[in-house]
Amino acid sequence: MSAAAAAARDAFLDELRALMAAHTPPLHALLVPSEDAHQSEYVSERDKRRQFISGFTGSAGLALITMKEALLWTDGRYFLQATQQISYRWKLMRMGEDPPVQVWIADNLPEEAAIGINPWCISVDTAQRYEHAFSKKHQTLFELPSDLLDEIWKDRPLAKAVPVIVHPVEFAGHSVTEKLKELREKLIQEKARGIIFAALDEVAWLYNIRGHDVHYSPVVHSYAIVTLHSAFFYVDKRKVSSEVQNYMTENGIDIREYNMVQSDVSLLASGQLKGSTVNDSSYWENDINENSKVWIDSNSCCLALYSKLGEDQVLMLQSPVALPKAVKNPVELDGLRKAHIRDGAAVVQYLAWLDNQMQENYGASGYFSEAKGSQKKEHLEVKLTEVSVSDKLEGFRATKEHFKGLSFPTISSVGPNAAIIHYSPEASSCAELDADKIYLCDSGAQYLDGTTDITRTVHFGKPSEHEKSCYTAVLKGHIALDAAVFPYGTTGHALDILARTPLWKSGLDYRHGTGHGIGSYLNVHEGPHLISFRPSARNVPLQASMTVTDEPGYYEDGSFGIRLENVLIVKDAKTKYNFGDKGYLAFEHITWAPYQSKLIDTTLLTPGEIEWVNAYHADCCKILQPYLDEQEKEWLKKATEPIAVSS
Repeated sequence: MSAAAAAARDAFLDELRALMAAHTPPLHALLVPSEDAHQSEYVSERDKRRQFISGFTGSAGLALITMKEALLWTDGRYFLQATQQISYRWKLMRMGEDPPVQVWIADNLPEEAAIGINPWCISVDTAQRYEHAFSKKHQTLFELPSDLLDEIWKDRPLAKAVPVIVHPVEFAGHSVTEKLKELREKLIQEKARGIIFAALDEVAWLYNIRGHDVHYSPVVHSYAIVTLHSAFFYVDKRKVSSEVQNYMTENGIDIREYNMVQSDVSLLASGQLKGSTVNDSSYWENDINENSKVWIDSNSCCLALYSKLGEDQVLMLQSPVALPKAVKNPVELDGLRKAHIRDGAAVVQYLAWLDNQMQENYGASGYFSEAKGSQKKEHLEVKLTEVSVSDKLEGFRATKEHFKGLSFPTISSVGPNAAIIHYSPEASSCAELDADKIYLCDSGAQYLDGTTDITRTVHFGKPSEHEKSCYTAVLKGHIALDAAVFPYGTTGHALDILARTPLWKSGLDYRHGTGHGIGSYLNVHEGPHLISFRPSARNVPLQASMTVTDEPGYYEDGSFGIRLENVLIVKDAKTKYNFGDKGYLAFEHITWAPYQSKLIDTTLLTPGEIEWVNAYHADCCKILQPYLDEQEKEWLKKATEPIAVSS
């Protein structure tokens, strides 16, 4: 952070504390979450309040400002990045190592302290967890009528009216009519008269719409309420074309202004919310009495909406669309496979181009050779930087069918920057490529038929033996998870150890989860399942037709980082036996790009692992060749040559 930027943020802290002191009641602390009014991981520029006040740009974190201190909580992906971005007036609190924010508040702030929060930017689940911790000292989580940050953020970006887009059934697989019918059956089953959807990807999935309100995520700032007889879509009506209006009307969905959702939740609570009725008398026959509940997902519904409901009216359960969205239908699976093939071709084109550039301009030995030494040209016409090469990768992707943009900011990182797990290079300050250092590239794209996420780590010079052994340990964990066979009912928490064991044997590890779900032209990070050491990974078993990433890594601060990532589809396994009639599951990898053979220490691989690499490379070459020109084909053939067992 520049001195000027740090000084400006220090001034904002002082302004904020003045507002806190003048507030009625006076605030002892202010919580500033990363999330928006929909509890999104990735938010629009105007919703980046935590970034505005702290200077920390990571996607996960929480700021707490008291009258004397400023603290930032974030997870292990961002420890190194946060230390580089926050000023001396801030203290980094490491999640998993330091006390959680609610414990810190309860231990450090006085009796009856008032802690301010924007009730739109905190989930019901989080708010209740905080309130429980605060109760021992009668501290209060105070719901602010307006966000104090917005009062000092004078140049806060304006909301943009980007059009809503209908997502065709040819890509979605199931119609809105089908989805609403299945949803209403679940409402009847749970004796609920209606449900509130706040998560942007759930609204997009349910109504088969997409948008561009958030960078990298094709979602629309919107809410949905569905009852047994009506459905509502809350959105800035400037975004709604006549085509979308007709589409919604045809599907029995009323369009209402975005800011009407809170008042309509009040009407829903009192049984007075009326809209277009469903032309299906079966729902009327199954009507539910006035004592029935309103369904919310406490992880995505915000406190501001929950506060309009009586406690005895609320049914708090996981969203009924979370699993149908995560368990892909055959059309979505077919689209994801095709999108990953095109995406893999773009990655191979990029690696072949980068290999050539590194040799020509930096005198590197290249992707295939381990010859020591490099001689960079004295007068480069265009130097290769982390940003310029990632732009080239985007260019390769942009030529592919159905390309709509990137799925997250490309993590293009050289040497020490690769040790910053979610590094985000800036054109003004990013590193130049270096033939003698590891290069890690974690990237993905949005296509109409699927979302992609892939990581490959390469070296264009001579890697050290330590780098090779670390890369090989990561690869072994990557293979172990890919090859796993496990019974129905197994969670990602149980599988996480498979990817870590080869690293653990050398006393190494990584501070992030091993896998996340991935959307179908939706969010690149999708739940409710995950593969992780975190307790939340115990909540949802893996099911056939789910997607999940396989991405172990290893990072040495100040030196290098390694990560390998493929997207997997969970499938039924064909086992010789079926103990307990449980049924068994396995994985199908759908990501295609080679692993760099010269980074593999084959003496550390088992014959089975070598066979896996060779089979993967053979498939990779066969599948991607039709999308490449002759030079690229030759490069890929060489990159996927079988590796031999070391003597």
